[in-house]
Amino acid sequence: MEVQTTLERKPTLKERLATAVSALQHRNYRLYFTGLLFSVTGFQMLLVIQGWLIWDITGDPKALAYLGGVTAVPTVLLNLYGGVIADRFDQRLLIILVSITIAVLLAVMGALVAMEMATLWNLLFISFFIAGAQAFDNPSRQALYPHLIARKDLMNAVALNSIVWQGTRVVGPLVAGALIAGPGAGAALFLAVAGFVLMAVAMMMVRVPPIPRATRGSMVQNLIEGIGYVVKNQVFAVLIGLSFLNSFFGMSFVILMPIFATDILNVGPEGLGQMHAVAGVGAIVMALVAAAMSKSRNKGLWLVGGAVVFGATVMVFAASTNYLLSLFVLFIGGAATTFYMVMVQTSLQALVPDQLRGRVFSIFSLTWSMLPLGALQAGLVADWVSPQFAVALGGGVVAVVALSVLLLRQIRIVGVTTQQALERASA
Repeated sequence: MEVQTTLERKPTLKERLATAVSALQHRNYRLYFTGLLFSVTGFQMLLVIQGWLIWDITGDPKALAYLGGVTAVPTVLLNLYGGVIADRFDQRLLIILVSITIAVLLAVMGALVAMEMATLWNLLFISFFIAGAQAFDNPSRQALYPHLIARKDLMNAVALNSIVWQGTRVVGPLVAGALIAGPGAGAALFLAVAGFVLMAVAMMMVRVPPIPRATRGSMVQNLIEGIGYVVKNQVFAVLIGLSFLNSFFGMSFVILMPIFATDILNVGPEGLGQMHAVAGVGAIVMALVAAAMSKSRNKGLWLVGGAVVFGATVMVFAASTNYLLSLFVLFIGGAATTFYMVMVQTSLQALVPDQLRGRVFSIFSLTWSMLPLGALQAGLVADWVSPQFAVALGGGVVAVVALSVLLLRQIRIVGVTTQQALERASA
């Protein structure tokens, strides 16, 4: 009798590509993804336009600091409440309302610019309310999109979302700069308006399944419940804590990059732009790789490894006096931190209860509020010691803390735990 041995067939290139975009097979997510692409492009354009307008009007560096303040304060103050509201109400409707609100505010700003009535104070006033609206946007989106896909495609959706953010970080500023140099900042603002309008239209077409909501207690009680859940749950506390450290220490080198471009690597503003761009390219490449790894059970090891590699590349960048070596480590660092963040977000999305999703991700979103504070500490250390020491210190803290996390079994097996949760949800 003939015995037939069946070998596991390797996936074809076509199958690998299909896996890399598997979340897009779901109609609801395709609509969400399309809207996200346009609205985030508008947001990335806005970052350039705001800074340009205020600098062009005032020529005062302090005015740019005021812009940072009026955009940071409402985000920090309202983000946690944005998570509470996202857990209590219809996230789809919230996204529509926020998108329309931002579109209207941008249209007003564009009209002021077009009529040459824009001043520092009315621009800051409008920017404050845009930032306040955005504090309700991210928790709502994070709470909604896992319900627009099969849970087996969750990591792929997280990676595709990351691709949108990283890709538009390159495209958005280029488009904004070209429009400002051509028809003007007013035209750039009206194009950004279109991005948020398209997001609202896309969400109007989405059909959302029933989602469990937080219905008991006051908003303050709901907020305390969300914070308590993160603090008491070791996996959530560690993953979000690592993300905070990554922003406060690891990413703080970005504020010091002009010093490296001019005084250490001697490549000037063009070299500075290239350094930012190559880090963005690395991030996009690794987001594509992560998109094809949706079924990996080694997420815990991968995310720790990504954090360690990122910290190590930052330390090498701090010590480098060779421009090509610096570009190389920035590419690897951009790839490593994106891979790490995709793994973290996938784990959090897979394990968080639906009724707490908005609040948990509002806390996670505060990670990005650490960037200005991280820039402050890096600037002070650079002044007290040296820029190289400040950057190396940040990278070292990230790498050492990430390595210590490997001592926690719950983190080492978080990939298995995550995959089991996704499989249960898909069953």
